[in-house]
Amino acid sequence: MSVRKANPTGVASPPASPSKRETKRARVFHVENVDNDVADGPASPFIPPIPALNRTTESSSNDEPPPSSFVEDDDFNGLESSLPQLADDEVLKQEESSGPRRSSIYVDAFNIALDTVLEDESYLFDDSEHEIFQKYRDLDYEAKYLYIRLFLRKTNAWFRVGKLGYFYDIKDMPTACATLQSAKIGFAQDDSEITSLDDAANLLTIDELKTITKEAKVAGGNKTQLIAALRRSCTNQGSLDIKGQLRITVNSDSKYGSIRSKEVIDKMLAITGPCIRLTEPVSTLFNRVHLVFYRSTEWTEKSLTTLILARMMKRNFPSYFVCRTANIFPTRDALVDFEHALKLQSEVDNILENGVPTKDDLLRVVEIMESVYSRWERLCEEEKQKTDIEEIYLRRFSAAWVYTRIVHKGVYAISRHKDYERERTILQALLSQRLFHPSRRGVWYQRLALIEEHYFHDQTSATSKRTWLRTALSTCEKGLQDPDTHIIYHYDLQKRITKLEKKLNIAMREQHVWVWTLRKPSTRSITGHRIHNEDGSTPKPGQKTVWKLNFGEEGSVEEMCLEKYRSEGWKGFHSEGGIIKTIFAYLMFDILFLPLPNIFQTEFQTCPLDLHTDSFYICRMSEINHRLVEISNGEGPRIVMEVWKREVERQTCVIGLDWNFEVTEVCEIIECLGGEALSVICKVLCQEYQQRSSGMPDLFLWNHSQKKAKFAEVKSENDRLSDNQRVWIDVLTGAGVETELCLAIDGAKK
Repeated sequence: MSVRKANPTGVASPPASPSKRETKRARVFHVENVDNDVADGPASPFIPPIPALNRTTESSSNDEPPPSSFVEDDDFNGLESSLPQLADDEVLKQEESSGPRRSSIYVDAFNIALDTVLEDESYLFDDSEHEIFQKYRDLDYEAKYLYIRLFLRKTNAWFRVGKLGYFYDIKDMPTACATLQSAKIGFAQDDSEITSLDDAANLLTIDELKTITKEAKVAGGNKTQLIAALRRSCTNQGSLDIKGQLRITVNSDSKYGSIRSKEVIDKMLAITGPCIRLTEPVSTLFNRVHLVFYRSTEWTEKSLTTLILARMMKRNFPSYFVCRTANIFPTRDALVDFEHALKLQSEVDNILENGVPTKDDLLRVVEIMESVYSRWERLCEEEKQKTDIEEIYLRRFSAAWVYTRIVHKGVYAISRHKDYERERTILQALLSQRLFHPSRRGVWYQRLALIEEHYFHDQTSATSKRTWLRTALSTCEKGLQDPDTHIIYHYDLQKRITKLEKKLNIAMREQHVWVWTLRKPSTRSITGHRIHNEDGSTPKPGQKTVWKLNFGEEGSVEEMCLEKYRSEGWKGFHSEGGIIKTIFAYLMFDILFLPLPNIFQTEFQTCPLDLHTDSFYICRMSEINHRLVEISNGEGPRIVMEVWKREVERQTCVIGLDWNFEVTEVCEIIECLGGEALSVICKVLCQEYQQRSSGMPDLFLWNHSQKKAKFAEVKSENDRLSDNQRVWIDVLTGAGVETELCLAIDGAKK
């Protein structure tokens, strides 16, 4: 259990901001056995789903990397967990059904976050904000509970007091509401503030709304249509008097839009009864507290729900020492700037990651990017002037880091509008700084070389074309010479250099000679029966192909190939690296959670903050190399079993570790891979976990009786290997592991 200092309830003046980044050494927590009853810290704010064993993906790589590579995200948040997220209403239902309790898990969690932040980082909040914190502390239990429950629900929404529930914890709901709505506290608004017809209508059930629309003589098929019809009727300024006679009103009420709207809203509120909504400034402040507490690198207004979910579901995290960096945000302005950047980043992500963006969507992304561009440039220059060297994983808590990501995403939107001049300027600006998102430099070089090769020369001038081809060639050469350009981008840059040299007719003796080339996999073909669309057309780009399986079933191309391998005596998974990351988590479990400064900022992390940086291997080189020797000597199964016996009952949440894999099969796989090969794979992941977490072959296959193992990358028609996949195939082949490129052929075409 974590050991915490008690935080005084009195409000102290915010201390001066520390001048240097400090680590609060006295405040070190040992975390273990975190569950529903004893947990006293926050869950991770971001909980993605467990990787499915049969996840299907068909990736391809073009000669010219598409701008969509700027949408794909290789960012990580070291506080993320590999657990399935439950919907908010499901969490609330579980909590409410648990009966009366001595103290609510909601209030406890909220207090922990507030107390922890104000203990060491109170300088991030001004006097008026500290007054709000004191008002919260002075609330009685029922008012606190009500505020927190509403805080966790839909942002900026109105609620009917009569339908709130919470009977176990709130005996006097009207008094709790009145406390929050009082002018002295100001944490909530009452229904006198409802001036929007839409706000009022959304509080009604469909049957209640039909009662109102029937009186207004409007109709609609569903709730949305009914509200729209009612809104239109109110603009006509007509209403019925008590005798049913039409009364035309000329005057309007600016607060409500029209007198007719006010009349309708009053009728709706007569049905709803008292209503309540939290005031936005106070909610924003408490969201900022949670941002500081969770060390979030993504914007979320529901981080506390994750904490509660983790505790209610008895989520267990590894045992490690938590050492919070006391001034990860140096000033209040830095925090507010970071918060603003996260909100803009969230808007960009929502646009680009939820279906194909429209033209207006892309224009909005460009607008956001341009709005922060000059600020981003200034912050980059300021960072260059700093003399102290910060760990890269702490830089991600600066606005400049987030703005860099927004600018990076903006390149995609600009490319869709074919504004290549502006795109080139931005790419050059991104490459001119080295402090933020260095892992993306390879992508920037690739895209810059591509547009220089194709889009800038004068079509009628051979001299202009030659000049731009040489410019593109120079960009590729700089990319290969840049130490921050990861090896996964070398293949594409080398290939482009070879093509450019041929276009430029450079003499053979002056052309680049690539001494190191990627090893290629062996190739085999598997014939199956592909199921086409009903109209006979082929799937659209990104659409999965469907194939016939045994016993009349249908499945993915990977499942079809896996059936063939199984018929040949192989056992296997379609895990796309899931089994390898699980083995890595088992073998490196103790090393992942070694006690080092700054890398564990909260009690609910599944990996250290530096895992996705170069420093992970450097800071643990001795321990990692010792473990690699043990693995090479065949001790992998022993290490796995030790960790499994210790952690399986708790189902400990560790990055990459999927408890769905049977431990006996994990040990079989380790034996079949062999210690030497496995040590090579683990070393690669230790050195470059972020870059190497993707690109592993689709299928893993093993034959325990023959002590054989192999990987297979499945490709259907017109599907090609990505650069990351090529590099992984090279690593595996070099380690002595058989690797196949499995080509799926549609037998129906023969």
